[in-house]
Amino acid sequence: MSEQKLRFALFGNEYQPEKTAFFLRIIEELQAHGAHVSIDSTFYDFLCQDVHFKSETVQRFEGQDFDADFVISVGGDGTFLKAARRVGIKQIPLIGVNTGRLGFLANILPSELKEAVADIYAHHYELERHSVIQLETNGDALDINPYALNDIAILKRDNAAMITIRACVNDDYLVTYQADGLVIATPTGSTAYNLSNGGPIMVPSTSNLCLTPVAPHSLNIRPIVINDNNVITLTVESRSHNFLAAIDGRSTKLGEHTQLTIRKAPFATLFVKRFGQRYFSTLREKMMWGADSRG
Repeated sequence: MSEQKLRFALFGNEYQPEKTAFFLRIIEELQAHGAHVSIDSTFYDFLCQDVHFKSETVQRFEGQDFDADFVISVGGDGTFLKAARRVGIKQIPLIGVNTGRLGFLANILPSELKEAVADIYAHHYELERHSVIQLETNGDALDINPYALNDIAILKRDNAAMITIRACVNDDYLVTYQADGLVIATPTGSTAYNLSNGGPIMVPSTSNLCLTPVAPHSLNIRPIVINDNNVITLTVESRSHNFLAAIDGRSTKLGEHTQLTIRKAPFATLFVKRFGQRYFSTLREKMMWGADSRG
């Protein structure tokens, strides 16, 4: 019996030219199974310039103008976030192949590629739902994609003065932060910017959000974890009369007193997980828990 004709949309990292040969191996592996393959136009152009890539069977796509059964991200977590942003509400399952460094999101190793593709065709995998949050304003429309898989950070723009952030949860006043900023993280993003600011690690399957201040003025202010069904509203005051809103690292400038609303998005991001991949073992490995640092 012939294999199912699956469609794959591929995203790569043009800042990793030394990994180009591996990307071409992925294309070959997929086509060996009879897959239809399309590549993000930016990376497609890079391949044409770097290795004079040419194929009559591989297609290219622009922006979000693609449809597929699976999306494969080849790179680090930054490439994975870019792919997730482009998938958006399509809810196409994402496969992250890690050719970067840490790889919390992109968790399939290059050495596992052949087996991972075989697992896809054998339907031998799990789908893990990861919540997404969105940012809304009461003023001008945002000039960047409002959805975040990792976090939304409210940050000061200048080097000198902190900002004041008044926070409410479901219209119930929480606290006023005086800090360099505030990170609202999903469980997926809890091991990213949230963690570097002293926030807790949250397991992806938990339905939580964490509010973690960045360099708070008061030592009494601590991160707080809330259910992700809550709606967070923020109002910011700044000596420079503006501030930055960073959505998965993509920032835009906003004026002070703009009311910000952060809530769970109406869709989730689907991660393809190989059987046998366990979150806590990945966490121990990436965080080097239990490693002897005495030299």
